[in-house]
Amino acid sequence: MSIICTPAADLDPAAAAYDFTIPANRPWSHVVKAGQTLRIVDLEGCQAVDTLFYAAADFSERYSAQDTLLAQGSAYVTTGTKLMSNEGNVMLTVVADSCGRHDTSAGACSCEANTVRFGHHTRYMHACRENFVVELAKHGLTKRDIVPNINFFMNVPIDPHGGLAIVDGISVPGSHVDMVAAMDVLCVISNCPQVNNPCNGFDPTPVRILIWNGEAA
Repeated sequence: MSIICTPAADLDPAAAAYDFTIPANRPWSHVVKAGQTLRIVDLEGCQAVDTLFYAAADFSERYSAQDTLLAQGSAYVTTGTKLMSNEGNVMLTVVADSCGRHDTSAGACSCEANTVRFGHHTRYMHACRENFVVELAKHGLTKRDIVPNINFFMNVPIDPHGGLAIVDGISVPGSHVDMVAAMDVLCVISNCPQVNNPCNGFDPTPVRILIWNGEAA
């Protein structure tokens, strides 16, 4: 499976309307307005960024991994991918990608999944689903509103028989992906706290979020 990388758009971080660093392991959310460009930066490399999108006008419309893969005819998210909603609308379009590998099939980690995959001693460990629950509660949403997500920068190769595995990441310090919003969207991120598989190089690290207004992008 080839990996497609494209240079990021020439955007000046100093001109960004929003600039925030999400600490390792922590959740975050923010509304990205139509026409704005959202950039996620993997500051230290090999950090999975579990991400959900909801239409800001109506949270019942939300990112659909299934519709996105069907519309693209591809198993991966990269430059040119239109991120689709469960209503069949384009939510955002990926316009630049310096990493070339983003998964939307493997889902988010949970305490329950950790226990099954890595042993009961991991039950107490914080996980992405718990981060999502904490952040979604700020917007009146609950665990039932968590849908299949995008794992930016997570390397999940898929073999010809449909099998997949989480393997060593390929993103390097400063790798980033840019998306232009087609509608006002609530972006919810769990900066993945997983330490039991190689999605974070077994060492979760911070990521940076930048947002430019339409006229600056």
